[in-house]
Amino acid sequence: MGPHRLLTAERERRILQLLKGQRVVSVTELSRELGVSVATVRRDIQGLDERGLLVRVRGGAMMVGDSRAEPLFSDKEGKQTAEKERIAHLALSLVEDHDSIYLDGGSTVLALARLLDERNDLTIVTNSLMAAAELMQSRHRVILVGGEFRAISRTLVGPLTVPIISSLNVDKAFMGTIGFAVADGLTTTDPSEAFTKTEIMKRSRRVILLADHTKLGTCSLARSEGSIDLLITDRIDPELHAQLRELEIEVYTASNE
Repeated sequence: MGPHRLLTAERERRILQLLKGQRVVSVTELSRELGVSVATVRRDIQGLDERGLLVRVRGGAMMVGDSRAEPLFSDKEGKQTAEKERIAHLALSLVEDHDSIYLDGGSTVLALARLLDERNDLTIVTNSLMAAAELMQSRHRVILVGGEFRAISRTLVGPLTVPIISSLNVDKAFMGTIGFAVADGLTTTDPSEAFTKTEIMKRSRRVILLADHTKLGTCSLARSEGSIDLLITDRIDPELHAQLRELEIEVYTASNE
């Protein structure tokens, strides 16, 4: 019993050290670093989570109090509401009659969904049940992708979304995110959600990220493959803005006037 306890304590210390350096680590990475099975890592994470030393998320762990731990959808809706409304109105200016568009999950994209009655004859593809509910009475054509229901974001995600998404092309994809950084692109707390974001980015002629300033310069657990064409935000650090210009990514800033 004694040696096992010591081994567990050593693993736990190493997990917490890695979190201090990276703030987010995956189960796979910890398994490789510690030289133990994924099942062992999951037990260690569960124990540390129960003692309040880290936050367990799907596929890995985050530091306690990390701002990138994903809140409930209802909590997200109540934050930066004025900024999200300005971003949504600026995004609406990019939507033209007869467009085919994709609406991702997230409260800022939902704010855009609520404005789409100002356009005519849209084809709207979405994995967001919240956006679909907003559009139930609209005149637009709505296509809801299938998939696994993710309660925290109220979206449909994972490999089951592929049959629908892979059969479509859309003019513009309006994306949400937990974090966005130049090195990591779009990141979220859930690998299945990141997977679905990757799939739709492949099928979109223009990828437009709607993200308020609190999402910029941060990263979360799971990375989506693919790049964005345009960022719409409320304000942006000049250094990040310059980096995006170098990558030929446009930036629109929604003023508070």
